[in-house]
Amino acid sequence: MKIEIRDLNQTYPNGNQALKNVNLDIDNGMFGLLGPNGAGKSTLMKILVTLMKPTSGIVLVNGMDIQKHRKELRGMLGYLPQDFRFFAALKTWEFLDYTGSLAGLKNRKERMKEVDRLLDQVGLLEARDRQANRLSGGMKRRLGIAQALIGNPKIIIVDEPTTGLDPDERIKFRNVLSQLSQQDVIIILSTHIVGDISSTCQSMALLNRGDLVYNGSPENLVKHAEGHVFKLNLTPAEYEIAKEKFNVISTIPVDSGWEVQIVSDEAPEYSFTSIIPNIEHAYVYFMEHKLQTSLID
Repeated sequence: MKIEIRDLNQTYPNGNQALKNVNLDIDNGMFGLLGPNGAGKSTLMKILVTLMKPTSGIVLVNGMDIQKHRKELRGMLGYLPQDFRFFAALKTWEFLDYTGSLAGLKNRKERMKEVDRLLDQVGLLEARDRQANRLSGGMKRRLGIAQALIGNPKIIIVDEPTTGLDPDERIKFRNVLSQLSQQDVIIILSTHIVGDISSTCQSMALLNRGDLVYNGSPENLVKHAEGHVFKLNLTPAEYEIAKEKFNVISTIPVDSGWEVQIVSDEAPEYSFTSIIPNIEHAYVYFMEHKLQTSLID
């Protein structure tokens, strides 16, 4: 499978340009789409699942223009939108049975077998007979994940999938997608949660205000922050000054005041320890320092 995005633009009637000349190739495996709220992630997802026609540009799936082959594409697509909805009158298994029939699973016996397999996979088998509208927020999100997976889609697009999930549920979800990514399938994970990208994705893109500002591996993004992440031990008075001057990533209270992690272009004037960056450090450094510097240049 291969997705090719060429010169993609989307401008809304109010003049907001949500996507600006985006060019991107996505191959088999897990692909992460990261960016702050309003970056254009959801707009791109809606275009990819043919719910929105772009202002200009083209998207090809295995060489097929998605605007000209919408029926074929939807037959190979699984989608979890950010605002996932369902028919409240249906039981959990009934909803998944219904979405399975829409996905092309016509044999009822095989479809019911698949329904129970997916309910078990997302930890909802014991809740199969509960009304869907009586599930907890996290359980509703897991039901949305199951409906995106039914029918063995070749392209799985999930928009902010771990919203409402507790840490254990988030880990289980990542494991489900990681297992699927070993097959001949493209999984696009759109999120603003940096940890979801670092834990699952081999490749990623970073959107900011509609612009594609980074495309590569999470590891290479982290390299941008090497030598720019510092740990400081500050008194309360020093902390008040430092938080106005630096991007503070974390603060931990200690006996003397605060243990603080910051990202900075230059070493701080306080006593510090350089630390190895993770992708959260790299994201903040790239967005607040490297990207801003390139815009100024």
